[in-house]
Amino acid sequence: IYRYFGGLPELIVAFGRDGNFWPSIKELAGGDVEAYSRLPMTEQLSQLSRNFMNAIRTRPITQEILAWEMVERNELTAELETIRENTMMNFFDMFFPSTDAGPDIAAMGAIIGAGVSYLVSRSRQISIYNGVNLDTESGWRRLEQAMDTMIRGLFAGTAG
Repeated sequence: IYRYFGGLPELIVAFGRDGNFWPSIKELAGGDVEAYSRLPMTEQLSQLSRNFMNAIRTRPITQEILAWEMVERNELTAELETIRENTMMNFFDMFFPSTDAGPDIAAMGAIIGAGVSYLVSRSRQISIYNGVNLDTESGWRRLEQAMDTMIRGLFAGTAG
């Protein structure tokens, strides 16, 4: 580890940046950043939410790290948090520039992202959460539909 990376923190940074720890901007955009950029904002946010949820669900190591972060903060979890936060902020800066008009998209993204992270992490230990079966695709589709409904509701009556 020391010869190739300089130490455990540097190894964690390399792991975090390799593209498989956290979904890339391209993955969050559904594979085509240009096409994603042309979508209406509500559809962008809905797709981001769905793509994020599906990406996290396919990454068992990321799920373990998210669970670890909830119980312990150390230099390793802090390094991965920085990578995660930078990716998400770069994504939001690209597609949702900050304005004082309309809903607070960053705060909304934090709530939805936290909910997704929590439910995916919990699904490793429990099957049902608030009546939603986390062991079935139909349960996850219910969550996708709920996120879409919340996003549309936030933009009701606006040009979003």
